[in-house]
Amino acid sequence: MPRVDSKGRIVLPKEVRECLNITPGTEVEVREEDGKAVVKPKNSPDEILERMEQIVNEASPNREETASPVQGADPSAHKHKDAVQRRAVNHSDE
Repeated sequence: MPRVDSKGRIVLPKEVRECLNITPGTEVEVREEDGKAVVKPKNSPDEILERMEQIVNEASPNREETASPVQGADPSAHKHKDAVQRRAVNHSDE
């Protein structure tokens, strides 16, 4: 069971993070609702993809030569992009 540390931090269980597509760097909204703490991803999938592309483009040593915004990025960037795209597809079906 997760615990609150001395700085008020809580580690979300892996199952919850995966269900909500919360990956490293995801901004979340935390609020109280009916006596419970509610954690919700803050950004829309489109905002996350746009910001991720911007970060990768800024970090790319050969910006003009890069065919894809995530080409050459580390595997965690690809994993994050894939998770965001899955969430965007699922969100558009709602």
